[in-house]
Parts: sequence; C-alpha cells; structure tokens
Amino acid sequence: MLALIYILIAVFIASTFWQLTNVFNLKKDIATEEDNDQQGKLMFAFMVFFYGLMIFSFWKYWAVLLPKSASIEGEQTDQLYDITMLLILVVQAIMQFLLFYFAYKYRGIKGRKALFYADSHKLETIWTVTPAVVLAGLIIYGLSVWIDITDTSDLEDPLVVELYAKQFSWEARYAGKDNTLGKANVRFIEGINTMGVDMTDLNSVDDIPVRELHLPKGRPVIFKFRSQDVLHSAYMPHFRAQMNCVPGMVTQFGFTPTMTTEEMRADEKIVAKVENINKIRTEKGEDPYEFDYLLLCNKICGASHYNMQMKIVVHEEADFNKWLAEQQTMAQVIKN
Repeated sequence: MLALIYILIAVFIASTFWQLTNVFNLKKDIATEEDNDQQGKLMFAFMVFFYGLMIFSFWKYWAVLLPKSASIEGEQTDQLYDITMLLILVVQAIMQFLLFYFAYKYRGIKGRKALFYADSHKLETIWTVTPAVVLAGLIIYGLSVWIDITDTSDLEDPLVVELYAKQFSWEARYAGKDNTLGKANVRFIEGINTMGVDMTDLNSVDDIPVRELHLPKGRPVIFKFRSQDVLHSAYMPHFRAQMNCVPGMVTQFGFTPTMTTEEMRADEKIVAKVENINKIRTEKGEDPYEFDYLLLCNKICGASHYNMQMKIVVHEEADFNKWLAEQQTMAQVIKN
C-alpha cells in the first residue's frame, strides 16, 4: 500500500512538471480557428452531459432522501430546505448554462474581436445587491425557523427528557411525576449511577433512567443534552432534529412527534427502502432489516463513533404512559 502511494506521488509530480512545461511553451503554440471551434463544441457537449447527469441523479437517488418529517417542527425545517434548494437549483441551472453556452457561442473565430468593456457600475450594483438581498432573506427566514424550533417556553405539558452522551453510547433520563430533572454532574458517576445524577437532590428521586428512548405521539418533548467526555451531536434525522452535546454545559431543544414507529414503517418511502435494503442483505446472507427511528451521533467523536446510536420508539400517548409506568425510578435502581 505504501509503495502504491509513493508511485502515485511520483506520477503526480511528473504530471505537474509536464504541465508546467506546456505552460512555458504556450507562446510557441498558437490555437487555430479549428482548435477554437473544437473546444467550443466540446464545451457545449459537456453542458448537455452535465445536465443529463444532474437529471439522472435526481431520478436515480431521489429514493434515498428522508421521508416526510415525523415532527411538527421538522415540517418547518423541510420547508426551509425546499425553498433553499429550489433557489440554488434555479440559479445553478441558469448560471451553468450561460457559462457553457457563452464558451461555445463566443469561441475564437478569425476576424471576430472581443469587446473590451472596462466597467459598469449598474451591472456591478445588480450582481452585488441581488445576491446580498436574497441571502439576507434566507438568513432571516432561517433564524426565524430556528427560534421557533428552539423556543420551548410556550409548550403545553411537555415531556422532559435528558440525553447523556459518552464514548460511545447514549443514556436517557425522564423527569418523574414532578416533571423536573434532578441535578447531575460527572463527579457523581459511581457504580450503576452512570449518568452522574445527584441523588441528594429531591428532584432526582423519581427520575427514570433508560437505555432505549420512547416518545409519545402528539406530546411536546423537551430534550436536555449533556456530554461526559468530548463534543457529541444528538441527531434524530427523521425528526429533523440535531443539537450539540457539550461537556460542562446543558443544551436543549424540543419537538412534537407526529408519527408512531408503526405509522412510519407503513410509509411508502420507508417500505420501498426497507425492501431494497433487505434485498441486498439477503444476497449477503444477512438477517432482514426492520425500520426504527434512531438517535445518532453526528460528530466524529472517536474510533467507535459509527456505533453510537440509540433506538427510538414512538407510541400513542396511552401506550407510552403505560410503558413509562413500568420503568424503575432512580431511587429504585440505586436501591436494587
């Protein structure tokens, strides 16, 4: 492997010197009208290929995009994404066409002289002000969406959950009947108290620690994030939710689930994806896959970063309340 790398480096250096030699010899080689015509037509042909490839990519890989959002707040994120991508695609399609078309249309032809155009304050104003206004509008819109998503002050009867990140796993803790999480600190980590919960805080007694995250459909959830060691990032793609977990501080956001796990499994896009995945797994002799919501780490936090995930199950609220009532509190866990 090392020998191959050395060979590639040598080839790269040799190619660089060859290209430099060609640059120094440019004065000796003058492009003919035939050369210009050929290059112009090749640019036009590449434009056709480029747009064909773009259209093919949309058709071929549209299926790998995420299905519709499974949270109310995620719908706002999707709308912002759609507007931004539509704007980018329109501008890109127009500008790329002009670049390739002009390279073809104004290719060098004998007797045609390029017009020297020193400057135009009007044009410079247009292409400076227009992008500035559009980008400012996108930024302001994006900030308004972010504020709506992160402002949890007006949520009614929210469920409060702490997500605790560490290399390389997640733990969760539900606020108990008082709906208030007890204090926690890494200094309190000892034995089975792996989240460092301060058991001298009365609010901690009824907290409920779990290793699998369950959420109720239709009820707002406020997440509190902590990290034990390095910077992690809690990422729940199907809910369009992501927040950094920073050692030494608590971060938070909230969202309201809109689809249970079973409802999402019945979604047409998910069904098609699962069928495709299982087709591949069958060919490899692997067990079939079943869709689940996941909590992932979206920061490269170490050697086993890829394995840092937690299953999320979304229930109807009655089923969630039944499940939660069956879990042990911190006091019971410590006592047992």
